[in-house]
Amino acid sequence: MGKLRERWASVRVDTTPLRTSRDFRLLFWAGTVFYFGGTITYVAIPFQVYALTGSNLAVGLVGVVELVPLIVFGLWGGALADHVDRRRLLIGTGVAQAVFTAALAINAFRDEPSVAAIFVIAALLVSASALQRPSREALLPRVVSHDQIPAASALTSLGMHIGALVGPATGGLLATTVGVGWCFAIDVVGLAGASLLYRAMGSHPHRGETTPPSISGILDGVRYAVSRRDLLGTYLVDIAAMLLAAPVVLFPALAEEVFAQPALLGLLYSAETAGALIASALSGWTARVHHHGRAIVLAAMGYGAFVALAGVMPSIWLVALCLAASCAADMISGIFRSTVWNQTIPEAMRGRLAGIEMLSYSVGPIGGQVRAGLTADLWSVRGAVTSGGLACVVGVAATAAALRDFWRYDARTDPHAVAGREAAEAGAAREA
Repeated sequence: MGKLRERWASVRVDTTPLRTSRDFRLLFWAGTVFYFGGTITYVAIPFQVYALTGSNLAVGLVGVVELVPLIVFGLWGGALADHVDRRRLLIGTGVAQAVFTAALAINAFRDEPSVAAIFVIAALLVSASALQRPSREALLPRVVSHDQIPAASALTSLGMHIGALVGPATGGLLATTVGVGWCFAIDVVGLAGASLLYRAMGSHPHRGETTPPSISGILDGVRYAVSRRDLLGTYLVDIAAMLLAAPVVLFPALAEEVFAQPALLGLLYSAETAGALIASALSGWTARVHHHGRAIVLAAMGYGAFVALAGVMPSIWLVALCLAASCAADMISGIFRSTVWNQTIPEAMRGRLAGIEMLSYSVGPIGGQVRAGLTADLWSVRGAVTSGGLACVVGVAATAAALRDFWRYDARTDPHAVAGREAAEAGAAREA
């Protein structure tokens, strides 16, 4: 029994940041509440567009409309996060998202909802979200000690996926029973609650001189990111995986057309989140891994392989199982990417780099929506899923082959990781 407890302790997620940091607890619970409401809307928008148009391509085009605001406001939000009060930015953008989501609810409750309005409001909603996320990401290394960053990253993912596990199931159930308007209404409540939790956080002023937001400042951040092959590898692997394999846009068609079980739509969304949740809960072992580059690559290839298997499964339950495994692999990749980012990026550039990070894990899925929707309409839903997964395996392997320094990354000896560790210790000493 003692050995069993020791083994369990060695793999379960480390909860030390939750016990020792009040502001991390607030950030954790805000994220959990935020993602609960956000994932309900994430289900509701494609469901409503597909119901109104019957087109997989139209669902994918929602991502096209969101792409430019995501890029522009993600980068600008990162620049703002390196200059203004990050906590205030979280609150203001949270309120804006609540307002835009309320507009989606009003449109959905109309007798004839406007498809054009959905596209416009979705663009506004993603603009506010893009402005917010760099500040949230940049605050994490400030509210925990440097050695607790891997645990904090895993816990953040765990909280996010607890909310996201319940959200899609709730969204799918509500959308198919009482209507998508109630999905948006519940999200408004979640966004308001998360904003109040952000407001309760303490102040974390910038250390040293800040850079006012500007195009030149953003370009400095981009040049810095491109100059570091370890960071470049994290971005390119994630973009390749999501662009080539992300199947989420096809879930409505899988549930309704392939398996004729539309009531189980929420199962597909929840299966992904369940896999990520399990991987996060059992992530304690990741703290003992130092070769983060190869861990990211292997996990991303595993993601693609399981997506490919999902496309050929004979039942929706086996599809859900493969999706759960794929997102468990993606979650492991995400934990290591977050660790590299938070342990090696200088404080003065953390906001701008968080904006670039956000684009790396957002642009890929949006492009993947278009790719998957177009492939499904021109070929088949199953073909789009399986071909995307196989392309992911090949694309990630090619990226790793091209960036051999990234594959060899070792957190114990990498100069940026060593400098980040020393800077965090010096900053903590000054604030003590």
